[in-house]
Amino acid sequence: MKTILKSEITCPKCGHKKEEEMPTNACQFFYECENCKEVLRPNEGDCCVFCSYGTVACPPIQENKSCNDASCC
Repeated sequence: MKTILKSEITCPKCGHKKEEEMPTNACQFFYECENCKEVLRPNEGDCCVFCSYGTVACPPIQENKSCNDASCC
């Protein structure tokens, strides 16, 4: 299965949506909504903002890797 590198993030505060390219070499812990300027952080139990607010999970999760080892974050 091919890893998807784009995900649409939805801001939980204002509902603004934007498609973003996900990094493949690190998890993204912070994301600033370009509409309301809210700084998003991962929900408890998620490794990154894409896993919490995106339409597609981050590449390490897609590849069935643990986000608790060096291959993820």
